[in-house]
Amino acid sequence: MGMTIVEKILAQHAGLESVKPGQLIEARVDHVLANDITAPIAIKQFNNAGAKKVFDRERIILVPDHFAPNKDIASAEQCKILRDFSRKHDLTHYFEVGRMGVEHALLPEQGIILPGEIIIGADSHTCTHGALGAFATGVGSTDVAAAMITGELWFKVPETIKFVFSGKLNTWVTGKDIILYTIGDIGVDGALYKAMEFTGNVTDSLSVEARLTIANMAIEAGAKCGIFKPDEKTFNYLKERSDSAYTPCYSDEDAGYVETREYNVENIEPQVAFPHSPDNTRPISEVGNIPVQQSVIGSCTNGRIEDLRVAAEVLKGRKTNRDVRLIIIPATQKIYRQAMEEGLLEIFLEAEAAVSTPTCGPCLGGHMGILAKGEASIATTNRNFVGRMGHPESSVYLSNPAVAAASAVLGRIASPEEL
Repeated sequence: MGMTIVEKILAQHAGLESVKPGQLIEARVDHVLANDITAPIAIKQFNNAGAKKVFDRERIILVPDHFAPNKDIASAEQCKILRDFSRKHDLTHYFEVGRMGVEHALLPEQGIILPGEIIIGADSHTCTHGALGAFATGVGSTDVAAAMITGELWFKVPETIKFVFSGKLNTWVTGKDIILYTIGDIGVDGALYKAMEFTGNVTDSLSVEARLTIANMAIEAGAKCGIFKPDEKTFNYLKERSDSAYTPCYSDEDAGYVETREYNVENIEPQVAFPHSPDNTRPISEVGNIPVQQSVIGSCTNGRIEDLRVAAEVLKGRKTNRDVRLIIIPATQKIYRQAMEEGLLEIFLEAEAAVSTPTCGPCLGGHMGILAKGEASIATTNRNFVGRMGHPESSVYLSNPAVAAASAVLGRIASPEEL
């Protein structure tokens, strides 16, 4: 029996001819990622282990993005730990405020992640990078410390579920809706410690940005990773960003899958995930009348230029409802500049939105959009757990950027078709 793309990547990095699900392996890693919440813990363990240097200064990536720009003294101290460690070890990839972005949007944009690689990150949404044909997964901070020292980590080879999407996407339906619909179907534990391999004519037609959105939320189904086969769109995307060599991997025709699930996307409307779980999804036609006090467009899920263009299309010539705070956060400095050059920021400001410098901010209830008791927010972020964006008695609804923009205008969760 052949191997899946994930199994091939793991086998190559473990120096083995083949691997099978459930097998424990030790594999070299290509990149180690951490942020201002998780890196300080890893750095403490790095120092406690008596390590004097990192395994490769060009393969450690530190991004202060969760509470950055620093919102208080505590967050300033956290970020200082990253800054000091990066200077001490002369890390190539440390991204300071003004040059940084939300980590899982920044790394692909910088051309750091390549097909066939292994990237681990002390952040669960590291699975985003599987959109480029890499094995990318979140790990604990102590695992990051070990990998920073040795350049290796142990893994249990996951089983793979194959998701096949066919048909033609309906108007206003995006990658966000595909993944929300899928999670709603299989549940938040439907792919527990499994790889989600996304295939079919629909995924082939999607932009790299849309694929990044889908892979980003694989963790919301409990998956170890989400992954796409690299194709010409992948190669063209990387050609503009990197001149490094890489070796893409592909699943064999006789690869073994624990399950194959097929979806006709013509049955998918824009989706909304209700509180307090990403799998509590409903089509927009069944949402009902739900007022919102805040709309957030951004995050590592939907803060890319493609997302901002869709939001601008809906908001152009319109105003945010007087009872709603519309917060728009471009995911990186480059995206911010591109949005400015394309006139998108002018549209947002005319719509009376607040436009922020890149930050995770409100996604994790950090800053730049905390909810008060009883308030509700529509958001293009990836999680809507209890208290995720603020007060434990607030509510977060997840959607694509078009729905979030239309909701900001109408003051309730709404389809852009209504405008």
